[in-house]
Amino acid sequence: MPKIVIVDDSSTNQRIYSKLARQLESELDIRAFGNPRKALEWMTENTADLIITDYKMPDMTGADLTAAIRTDVRNWDVPIIVVTAYSDQEFRVTALEAGATDFLLSPVDHVEFLARAKNLLKLRAQQLLISKRADQLEISLHAKEQLLRESREALAQVIDTVPAMINATDRDGRCVFVNAHQAAFFGKAPADLVGQPIEALLGEDRAHISRRLDQLVLKTGRAMPPRQEDVWAPDGEHRIYLTSKAPLYDGMGEIASVLSTSIDITEQRHAERRLLHIVNHDPLTGLPNRVMLRDHLRRELARGRRGDQNFALHFIDLDRFKAVNDAHGHHRGDALLQRVAEALRTLVGEDHTVARLGGDEFAILQPDIDGPEDAGRLAESILALLNSTEDSPLALNIGASIGVTLAPLDGTDPDELLKNSDQAMYLAKSLGGGTWRFFAADMRPRASQTAHLETELRGALSRQEFVLFYQPQVDLRSQKIVGAEALLRWQHPQRGLLAPGSFLGLAEETGLILPINEWVLNEACRQGAAWEAIGLGDLRIAVNMSPIQFRRQGVEGLVKDALRASGMRPTSLELELTEGILLGHDEQIVKQMHVLRSLGVTLSVDDFGTGYSSLSYLRSFPLHRLKIDRSFVQDLGSDPSALAIVRTIIDLGHILNLQVLAEGVETEAQLSLLRLEGCDEVQGYHFSGPLPPDAFVAWVARHGRASSGPSFGATETEHARAD
Repeated sequence: MPKIVIVDDSSTNQRIYSKLARQLESELDIRAFGNPRKALEWMTENTADLIITDYKMPDMTGADLTAAIRTDVRNWDVPIIVVTAYSDQEFRVTALEAGATDFLLSPVDHVEFLARAKNLLKLRAQQLLISKRADQLEISLHAKEQLLRESREALAQVIDTVPAMINATDRDGRCVFVNAHQAAFFGKAPADLVGQPIEALLGEDRAHISRRLDQLVLKTGRAMPPRQEDVWAPDGEHRIYLTSKAPLYDGMGEIASVLSTSIDITEQRHAERRLLHIVNHDPLTGLPNRVMLRDHLRRELARGRRGDQNFALHFIDLDRFKAVNDAHGHHRGDALLQRVAEALRTLVGEDHTVARLGGDEFAILQPDIDGPEDAGRLAESILALLNSTEDSPLALNIGASIGVTLAPLDGTDPDELLKNSDQAMYLAKSLGGGTWRFFAADMRPRASQTAHLETELRGALSRQEFVLFYQPQVDLRSQKIVGAEALLRWQHPQRGLLAPGSFLGLAEETGLILPINEWVLNEACRQGAAWEAIGLGDLRIAVNMSPIQFRRQGVEGLVKDALRASGMRPTSLELELTEGILLGHDEQIVKQMHVLRSLGVTLSVDDFGTGYSSLSYLRSFPLHRLKIDRSFVQDLGSDPSALAIVRTIIDLGHILNLQVLAEGVETEAQLSLLRLEGCDEVQGYHFSGPLPPDAFVAWVARHGRASSGPSFGATETEHARAD
């Protein structure tokens, strides 16, 4: 009688798994344990044919239990299923390394449970049969081959019944194995695909990517973490699969082929998207809510960190909504809010974010403004819309008070911008409503402050008040310091050390960004050459380039002059470009980039993922590196979508033969996830903040010269935490 052991600290799960297991055979011995240690005690005197265990249990994890079971020679080949979740990738890997045979997703799909358990019981019975025959008989060579063939056939049957697409390709990209599930998906038989190029199975586009990833597995000898991919069936149905790749070895220990396994996660992804929509949208109007607005604000701030993007936030409070709601009831009030939402959405373009913050409060994020005048014009349009008194059922006639903040001038944090726009709205409401106001009481103090700052900024270069700080960049494989990003600071005589966010926007508006960036380029090259001369090492110095500089100046001429004057090797200079420079596909910019690359200068895309990322420009420009924006890195441990974006950028970069560097790494957990996903390089406060030149040299001396690689136990925190 087959014995099944169930280990789960949830009595409900024990009952469910036991009830399901009894459907497998009429006679089964099922033992359920809530404590894994009790299960181990029982197995010291008993054996099992199948073990099903939860991963997360109070006293012992499923991986620890699996490892303990495998220490007993009687249990080396007992099938063990570990129940885990998709988001628990580390847990699944740990369980498989401990000796788990398979895993199920929680909550468990009953059909999948029965299919996998049934096949593993068959496999166990086959193993026991072979063992029994081997013990009782002096088996001839022919009999041994027969038993081996039967075992392989049983294993092949198990693989064919697994609800996953499984194939193996040799070093030439030809199929050496295709399971029945994958062949049936494409309406073919496995035998028809064996020996065929992978294109016959996947099609040209997917096969191209698959071949590139196979070569990476063959080159490194390491399995690749699962990646999400979109698949279209022959009937046009769209499915989403989680695909992993691993090397397969021959009898000589050489990698002979690459195994690809694709699990259908379409329904899970759809459920996640539905849940994500619920979390990020207002249920009444369907507009983005405060959570999603904050995320959009954060992304816009990331795009504008270097001064080439400005935007406005409009905080809208309906003036007469309470009267309508009280007089006509909530049903009428809800209908009015829905009409307001639709009207605002129609007023602005697709690139604007219209959000409902709660009650009768709305917000509009207005991107890419040229100045306060653009924000003022939109505020006037909103008031005209909401004050409409036309003789029509669609006339809103509700009125509004609007507060407007400009970013990054009025704030560099989403909550700060929301608070400031809220205060400006209350100012407008205190004036009787039906009007709008900027965050300041009037524009004169703001204009005066801006004029004064512009005067100081114009003299800052001649007074030599600008300085460069350098933030180390570390290679994750070698653990060596490979470069540094040059970051501008203004040593203001009265206000102290200023980060670029407080003055670069004004520099862009006035054109002062051109001489400032030229100084940055020359100073970074001079410093890089000086460090090379004292034997600091082969360091790459990264310099940010403004879009205005590419459009108004010959960048290749500036770079040549800076390299010639400093004596710095071109290969030690990297220019960081924003996505905005590339999206226009300007022929003059393309020409400049090719000239720079011919010199030996490397090119990278900064803050990748915060703009309108496009495969077309990545393939069209001579790039070397993608930099993942810090906003995604900061959310790695808490936001599954951030991990998915980071994984996609890393996969995309590697497929296009680009290096990938992650910015803003602040914790060991973030570093571990980036290393697991295959990121090439990192920078951030986990290693060091931006440092002045002397402090950078001292830091490299402490961390970068050890033969075993740098020791990054301490974090430099004494400097301003802004780029």
